[in-house]
Amino acid sequence: MNISRTDLNLFVVFEAIYSQGGVTRAAETLHLTQPTISHALGRLRDRVGDPLFVRHGQRLVPTPLAQKMIGPTREALKLFERTLGELDGFDPETAEMHFSIGMRSLMENSFFLPLVMLLNTTAPKVTVASAPLDRRRIEAELSSGELNAAIDVFLPLGADIHREHLLSSPSVVVARRGHPLVDGGVTLRDYLALDHIIVTSRAKGAGPEDIALSRDSETRRVVARCQQINTAMRAVASSDLVLTMAESFARRANVWFDNQIVPVPFESPRIDAYLYWHSNADADPANRWLRSTIKSCVAEGEWAGP
Repeated sequence: MNISRTDLNLFVVFEAIYSQGGVTRAAETLHLTQPTISHALGRLRDRVGDPLFVRHGQRLVPTPLAQKMIGPTREALKLFERTLGELDGFDPETAEMHFSIGMRSLMENSFFLPLVMLLNTTAPKVTVASAPLDRRRIEAELSSGELNAAIDVFLPLGADIHREHLLSSPSVVVARRGHPLVDGGVTLRDYLALDHIIVTSRAKGAGPEDIALSRDSETRRVVARCQQINTAMRAVASSDLVLTMAESFARRANVWFDNQIVPVPFESPRIDAYLYWHSNADADPANRWLRSTIKSCVAEGEWAGP
């Protein structure tokens, strides 16, 4: 059976007759005349080679073939309705969609975690994934839809990639409470004397703070590098190591810890984050909703965790 030669409205009529148990009530439900419904049923009977319904008293009883057809028919009609509805807008309460957002692991606490908590209450059927971000492939992955959006520092990308500034955050120093050299603040001399842990996806190389210090011919001693903020936070909480990072990231990650967060004792660069998406998704209602939701999570400031 070639679907291109089949009027799909016939299946709307079929479902209505099945649900209502007769032509008259199906006609009332669909706001059509009885002859129109009867004619549509006749066409579908010819198309599938089966009567589909047989009269039993005042009701039309479905044949075995009709019983077999009704489940897939209802699923297909719901899919069509959902697809057409999403063309007109995006309803997070009923939408069943999956979003993939590219980001580096150190950004999950600040961006992904509050997004998951928000979706859990406002979009119960929406699923979301934090995907590893390869800066060499970000344009291709956004273009293909493999990523619906991405979050990263400023990147020089092509004209087809749209960006929006999410936040600009100063750097801070994180240390455990009761630290012998950090008590509500830290001097540059003590900062340089301390052992440091940093969060980075690179196995080696200077961080933005090291570059800032080098301008004044200063250096710090980095004794550990990790990829997860929580790992660094836990190391800081249980040792005299200190961590320097963006304040917005630090405060959200610190809701599970009780570390001090104090200003850096030197002029350090602000950390900026941007939201990226492809031009082919710019007008898509679902993508617009996703971008708006991400921005809402950032605008709320410090996320109050458990």
